Amino acid sequence: MTTYLGSGDESRHDRSYRPAWLDRLAEDVTLEAAVMNGVATGAEAVRTILGFAKTLYDYQEFEYAGEYGEPGYGFAEDYSATFRGEPIANVVIVRYNEAGETQHIVISHRPLNSVVLWSQVMAEHFAGTPYAQYFSTADQLAALAKGAASAKGAAAGQEAGR
Repeated sequence: MTTYLGSGDESRHDRSYRPAWLDRLAEDVTLEAAVMNGVATGAEAVRTILGFAKTLYDYQEFEYAGEYGEPGYGFAEDYSATFRGEPIANVVIVRYNEAGETQHIVISHRPLNSVVLWSQVMAEHFAGTPYAQYFSTADQLAALAKGAASAKGAAAGQEAGR
């Protein structure tokens, strides 16, 4: 059973969630995500990227949001949502540093179609800014798909020649 479709119970739809860890970012915090190319570094970059990303959800429906591991180690979130009417789910892992600040954030969205759409929307929003480098435009994704198709065709040709 897929988990990214959520329960369908509108009473579980949270439209105002703001994690406390977002208010405690280390100056050298890092962010990596399935929707991103590379790793964003620095509190300003992470605040800017996540600040916009938060506005994209129609709602979030949490299965879990809380501390994990030894006390003060980190925070985890597991939720489903919709984004522009499309289903999307996410697991977020946050690790703290010794000072209790958010040091590293890993965000894993699914399914792939929603991940690709999310990256395109982020690329459009951040076009012309230093943050655009982390997201894929529609043209970049089309070139990637064309390259993958060419590689598949070449591999099939090599296989047929054996």
